[in-house]
Amino acid sequence: MLFIFKKDVVILKPVIGVMPLWDETKKSIWMLPEYLGGIIQAGGVPMIFPLSDHEEELKILSDMCDGFLFTGGQDVSPEIYNEKPLGKSVSCCRIRDRMEKIILKEALKNDKPLLGICRGIQLINAELGGTLYQDIPTQHPSSTEHHQKAPYDVPVHMVNIVKDSPLYSVLKTECLPVNSYHHQAVKAVAPDLEVMAISEDGLTEALYRPKSRFLWAVQWHPEFSYKKDVNSRRIFKAFVDAAL
Repeated sequence: MLFIFKKDVVILKPVIGVMPLWDETKKSIWMLPEYLGGIIQAGGVPMIFPLSDHEEELKILSDMCDGFLFTGGQDVSPEIYNEKPLGKSVSCCRIRDRMEKIILKEALKNDKPLLGICRGIQLINAELGGTLYQDIPTQHPSSTEHHQKAPYDVPVHMVNIVKDSPLYSVLKTECLPVNSYHHQAVKAVAPDLEVMAISEDGLTEALYRPKSRFLWAVQWHPEFSYKKDVNSRRIFKAFVDAAL
């Protein structure tokens, strides 16, 4: 937690650890500024993690953070949910899988807030015992657009929000237009998780863990739309406030 002093007023800002993106071609980590911007506008201070599966180093970094953002990126390794890769459409970053498993364990152990976006919902679900559709067009074909083209802040399909869920309590709506950019999705929901939203073609679009202070995950991308969409800002705000 950061304490900022302004004119005799103390402002508390939670530090949010952000999982890095990996560029396989350049062999380099990178970051979409929208992830950081979503945290900053909600009152948090983002800190990008290095790409590492060194457990002791990650524990030190985790102790410095009040919450964690699991970002989008490569596919989650099917081995996590005891399957073989479906084909060449599945592209993984196994060091990131191992890294996020460690961070997830730390977040759960210390009950620190965690928000998963896109790959984030998939990784959390798989690590907690659920399964994934490895390739939506092959395994769950439909007319719903799940892999849109730019601009990415434009909604392309609707999700139905479960009325007694935490997401509904924040957004106060049962139908939400969302953007969408993914080819994998939650299949069987992990035992510890509950569904918060479902797409118009029946895919799980948001999950939460009732046992946690705050563990939410969404399949869509509020980071791309938070500048113009109040509901995207509300999701980031609920997350950052939980880390205070």
